Amino acid sequence: MLIRSRAPLRLGLAGGGTDVSPYCDEFGGAVLNATIDYYAYAALEPLTTDAVEFVSADLRQSANYSAAPELASDGCLDLFKAVYNHIVRRYNQGKPLGLRMSTRADVPAGSGLGSSSTLVVAMLAAYAEWLNLPLGDYELAHTAYVIEREEAGLEGGKQDQYAAAFGGFNFMEFGRDGSVLVNPLRVKEWVVSEFEASLLLYFTGNSRASAEIIQEQSRNVRDRNALALDAMHAIKEEAFRMKECLLRGDFQSLHTVLRSSWESKKRMATLITNEYIEHLYACALAAGAHCAKISGAGGGGFMMFLTDPIHKDKVAAALRASHEGGTVYGCHFTAGGVQAWRVP
Repeated sequence: MLIRSRAPLRLGLAGGGTDVSPYCDEFGGAVLNATIDYYAYAALEPLTTDAVEFVSADLRQSANYSAAPELASDGCLDLFKAVYNHIVRRYNQGKPLGLRMSTRADVPAGSGLGSSSTLVVAMLAAYAEWLNLPLGDYELAHTAYVIEREEAGLEGGKQDQYAAAFGGFNFMEFGRDGSVLVNPLRVKEWVVSEFEASLLLYFTGNSRASAEIIQEQSRNVRDRNALALDAMHAIKEEAFRMKECLLRGDFQSLHTVLRSSWESKKRMATLITNEYIEHLYACALAAGAHCAKISGAGGGGFMMFLTDPIHKDKVAAALRASHEGGTVYGCHFTAGGVQAWRVP
């Protein structure tokens, strides 16, 4: 028996960063995101031997261990171990499991599309299918958050896990009491089509480690950095404005909100933008793009641009000419969240 799963990656449209502690714990956060047709995949194969095998196909890493109630972190695929340890402790009465877990993602690591959190959701879904665990969307996302942020100690926010679990266009609210409310948006079909036609994704060629950026952002909140706090408050408000623009199909205002959101985001932490990113932004606007923003924490990874669909090739050509190491991607929005299934 083989169990497969996949979970969709997401584009952060507005509010990103307000889902990160301690901001959301003190002020509450709001994020609007949408899943796209790029995925993180997991394959779980139960083994009859007392062995645990982990394989990351895209990272070209693998690790083998003797099955145990808890696998110690050793710097190799530790996120795999964190998921395994949680499942064994919480759902298998501390009894070791023999298995092979293999994963891959459609985009490079450090993309800014939530790939690490999405991978955790995909792995959890595979375990849930295997062990018949009663995990709904909220429970799955919350468990992924606990594993990644609290047990593995990785920096980041809360939106990615919920986007991967639910899928679609979602307006998410993060309460000061730790609560999360996911509001699926009924975006008109023509609005989704226009958004897709206008959207261009560009991988800058530079994967980034988000931890340092997120640490600075969190430190700015704790230190009451007025510039950064005002920026986060503005970004949260822009998530509400973006929701209205999407539901009304008001693309002119949507472009304005995205431009404003990008300017606010750059004030949250010093490493969010750099000379290269600003150069790409200027090249795209000069070629006819309406607006742009970095995806995820910033510093590299993917950028998203909105342009008149007729001029999309012109914008793509300008981006390619500005830097040979980058890659232009197309994408479509998806309605479904994580899936898991058995292969006989």
